Amino acid sequence: MNYKSMIINYCKDIGLDTVGFTKCRVFEELKHYFEYRESMSLINEFEEKDINKKINPFMYMEDGKAIISIAFPYLFNDNFQQEVNFSKYTQGRDYHVVVSEYLKKICSFIEREMSGKAVYFVDSNSLPERYIAKLCGIGFVGKNNMIITEKYGSYVFLGEIITNIPIEEDKPMECKCEGCDLCQKSCPTGAIREENNCNICLSYISQKKEIDDQWFDKLKGRIFGCDTCQRICPFNKKASFSNIEEFRPYDFMEVINLEELANIDKRIFLNKYSKSSCGWRGKNVLQRNALINIIGMKKNINIEEINSPYVKNYYNRLLYHFKL
Repeated sequence: MNYKSMIINYCKDIGLDTVGFTKCRVFEELKHYFEYRESMSLINEFEEKDINKKINPFMYMEDGKAIISIAFPYLFNDNFQQEVNFSKYTQGRDYHVVVSEYLKKICSFIEREMSGKAVYFVDSNSLPERYIAKLCGIGFVGKNNMIITEKYGSYVFLGEIITNIPIEEDKPMECKCEGCDLCQKSCPTGAIREENNCNICLSYISQKKEIDDQWFDKLKGRIFGCDTCQRICPFNKKASFSNIEEFRPYDFMEVINLEELANIDKRIFLNKYSKSSCGWRGKNVLQRNALINIIGMKKNINIEEINSPYVKNYYNRLLYHFKL
């Protein structure tokens, strides 16, 4: 019985057409890379510190035989004209929830039809998902450190499944960025020029709970995330749009109401923004980022009384920084 074909066909039946496989093994070849990143203080606050958890999938399934990588496209339009914006990946329903729902179905299929075991992951493990996607032939890792697929460019989320079913592995995809440095030149902070330093990536900065005042001038309309390196990438110019309806952007995420965000309360957050992929960070970070952009871009927007001491602290720092 061809388990590989069965899984691919089932994924197609539920709308997923970018699926790959690799052998479940310890990725010893990455050990020195992670050690180097740690020695150079390139690890960020969201990253696992235990290297063994990053390179050893057997910590998640002792009898794992194969890893399945699946790409979930999320781009619904190429409108990047909004002066103030959320990154494209945040604009639809929370991908943690959506991808989990799809992966659960695939795991159930493996357990039901193949009598196998399967566990799934989406931002819930420490394994190198982009490296695994490369090994699975899903795409190649570009100079901007993102996985770039043939059909959807880099506008994809990744999900993984480890199973104890042995499955023929696919061929890795090599980087096709040779001769191009557009993303490196366009990066506002130089985060991807040499070391791929995620600690100065604006997407990461916008998500941090605590940020230094030096970044206030850099966000320039970014409420959450940064699509600069994706917008300039030649492989994204003809990227196909997503067919996953759950990722269709909410109107309020495409056309930003800065006054609402600047004065956001718990009710508005729960009813609207908590549904998105940036909802996990909470309302205070969104309010802080809105204030950074309002004050930094000198927007004439009414700011009511700020109740959060955390947000109030940033508000006062912003007034001082921009000499208002």
